Amino acid sequence: MRLTIFILLIFLFLNPIHGQVSKYSNEFLNIGVGARALGMAGSVIASVDDVTSGYWNPAGLNEQDYTAQIGLMHSEYFAGIAKFDFGAYSMRLDEKSVAGVSFIRFGIDDIMNTLDLIDADGNIRYDRISKFSAADYGFIFSYARKPGIEGLSFGGNLKLIYRKTGDFANAWGFGFDAGVKYNLRDWYFGASARDVTSTFNAWSFNTSEMSEVFAATGNELPDNSLELTMPRLMLGGAREIHM
Repeated sequence: MRLTIFILLIFLFLNPIHGQVSKYSNEFLNIGVGARALGMAGSVIASVDDVTSGYWNPAGLNEQDYTAQIGLMHSEYFAGIAKFDFGAYSMRLDEKSVAGVSFIRFGIDDIMNTLDLIDADGNIRYDRISKFSAADYGFIFSYARKPGIEGLSFGGNLKLIYRKTGDFANAWGFGFDAGVKYNLRDWYFGASARDVTSTFNAWSFNTSEMSEVFAATGNELPDNSLELTMPRLMLGGAREIHM
């Protein structure tokens, strides 16, 4: 009976715990990376052990089998309109520590800018149409270390965020993640706390190109603002079965 309850709790921990917040932010960092992890619906907090650990749980970097690893991924969404790119590199510093860096870009390119479509005389001028990109960038710097307790490892991330929408708006942000893993024989347990101090995005808007069009269409010009990504705790458990 106790074993049954324990296994049920492990499966419940595979799902992320979400706080009740009124705003979503930096959702491009929640898409997920790695074919294996995506095939498991992201249930790898306790079992990840390669270069993608910098994304899922930085403590897992200390379990990589090689001195250095490189990971790359490209995927497309909405019939190729949105493109997602991921790259990562990790390197063992000594027997107890590993460092890594990851890069994420999620963007939509070649968006039509029709703000200048109609000239001062009221003529439609297709030659005045330009294109811009709306893209989000994430830079993750990871460090993992074993404290000397068998089976235990911990790690942390420093995240730098850059978001840009053509020449109209951009934002800089930063945040921190923390992770821990513990292996007990064939059992694996993990916890990943994302945005532990909240991740801050400071938005700046260039309204010089929008003011006339927004006034004519009755829209309000956006103000410079601060956007927050609230903390999340993700727990996981896994069991290795030898066949």
